[in-house]
Amino acid sequence: MYADTEELVELCRVVAAHGGYHSPHHRSYGRDALAAYAEMIEVSRRSSCPLHLAHTMMNFPDNAGRAADLLRLIDDALSDGCDISMDSYPYTAGSTTLAALLPSWAAEGGPQALIDRLQDLPARMRLRRDLEERGSDGCHGVPVDWSTVRISGVRDPANQPYVGATLADLAAREGRAAGTCTSTCSSATGSAPHASSTWGTFPRLLGRYVRALNLLTLEECVAKMTSRPARRLGLATRGLVKPGYLADLVLFDPETVGEVATYDEPRRPPRGIPFVMVAGTWVIDEGRPTGARPGRSVRRLR
Repeated sequence: MYADTEELVELCRVVAAHGGYHSPHHRSYGRDALAAYAEMIEVSRRSSCPLHLAHTMMNFPDNAGRAADLLRLIDDALSDGCDISMDSYPYTAGSTTLAALLPSWAAEGGPQALIDRLQDLPARMRLRRDLEERGSDGCHGVPVDWSTVRISGVRDPANQPYVGATLADLAAREGRAAGTCTSTCSSATGSAPHASSTWGTFPRLLGRYVRALNLLTLEECVAKMTSRPARRLGLATRGLVKPGYLADLVLFDPETVGEVATYDEPRRPPRGIPFVMVAGTWVIDEGRPTGARPGRSVRRLR
């Protein structure tokens, strides 16, 4: 957010020299999304640093129908020899903290300065105008639609009744403007996290996009979940079933596998996955957790 293109190029040259890659949250997923993607590709081209575009999408109504423009931009760069990969999760909703929607000027000085601004009426009115009328950079330059912002978790137990509701719901319930409601949400924590962050994404791909819609072959889908990300991350002994590799295995039924988690009940385990092994130890046996926790943090090998 605070670095210009030239600084990013110089930083990525160092990353490339050490065999790494650049996986940014680019400057906008909204109004200026295409330009933001183009900037990251330019950084990759000039620095010779591999680029991985995280949760690639053309989001918000401003970008309706523009996915082909993004794919053309990426294909042209690949044709020019750029090393680019990307991922996308199979949901139309994202997940982040509520504070992420605020304009960057509001965060200057740190968390306490932000809290002070929220308590100051003129600053709060400026925040509201940026959010609801101008489109804050925190909301990717697009005016926020409070009916699309759902609370997934709160820190203060007194706010627990708000979990699962949208900001528009709460504003109508309490007879207040949505822009003055405050709370916090998170990705994989809280009582109602986004299904994509918990038990939904990969079973959804297998059940919906492979079996139901036939948009991917089973083999291609599995590769997208295993060997391809392992290769991009530089994990030399993971992502394939072969001698010398760690036994991280998921045994699923392709005829029944699918997500059960929903936005309202995101912690529901998937169906059709009776066995899971991590590093040679069963962690799911006949659909039930064994209690074993053999997982560990993974480090990229030089």
